[in-house]
Amino acid sequence: MIESREKINKNLPHNDLPQHLAIMIDGNRRWAKARHLPSWFGHRAGIKRVIEIINYAKKKGIKVLTLYGFSTENWNRSKEEVNSLMELFSTFAKKYASQFKKKGIQFRHLGNIKDLPKQLQRNIQKACELTRDSKEMILNIALNYGGRDEITRAVQKIIQKRIPAKKITEQLIMANLDTKGLPDVDFIVRTSGEMRLSNFLPLQGTYAELYFPKVYWPDFDAHQFDLTLEEFKKRQRKFGK
Repeated sequence: MIESREKINKNLPHNDLPQHLAIMIDGNRRWAKARHLPSWFGHRAGIKRVIEIINYAKKKGIKVLTLYGFSTENWNRSKEEVNSLMELFSTFAKKYASQFKKKGIQFRHLGNIKDLPKQLQRNIQKACELTRDSKEMILNIALNYGGRDEITRAVQKIIQKRIPAKKITEQLIMANLDTKGLPDVDFIVRTSGEMRLSNFLPLQGTYAELYFPKVYWPDFDAHQFDLTLEEFKKRQRKFGK
């Protein structure tokens, strides 16, 4: 059972595991370029690493894992690259959904699903439905996700419900985000050494610790994951106190 933020803060010591770990999987193209390979080779290597890290995160006891796969800004890439990515994501959702169910991993999608290719939409929806009762870990895959877009969609939902302005609270806004019902993010990790958040979970990550390892995502193996957890243990979290 995923606990609320308030309960987590009271029960967990500062050096425990992050209950909600979010990773920006960056550096696939640069990894491929460094090896004189086409970008799609890097993305395929990245997907392979995604599977390994999902399984390892579950083994280590992470309860919520969010992976940033494709942003609302990534549509500006070449049509060839975008199409290749959409095919990879679609295959991923279709191929691994049953494995997630067997392992107790609940699959969720973050982002605006309506703009994704129809087949990808169907595969995502099937994966979410198949794993909806899984309780051991929640896996959020952010595809066509942007923090500002998410906030805009949340406000639109509230307006559609005809909720009076005086009754709009912080809790209400959070309850209308894609991550509704989940604890806030404890740790945001961006691989490849880039030190910016790029429109990723701006509300959920308000008090998240940040970490920017220089390793490209395809090289972010179990050892790097362990180093990440060790880094989190060093942090003193005060939440404004």
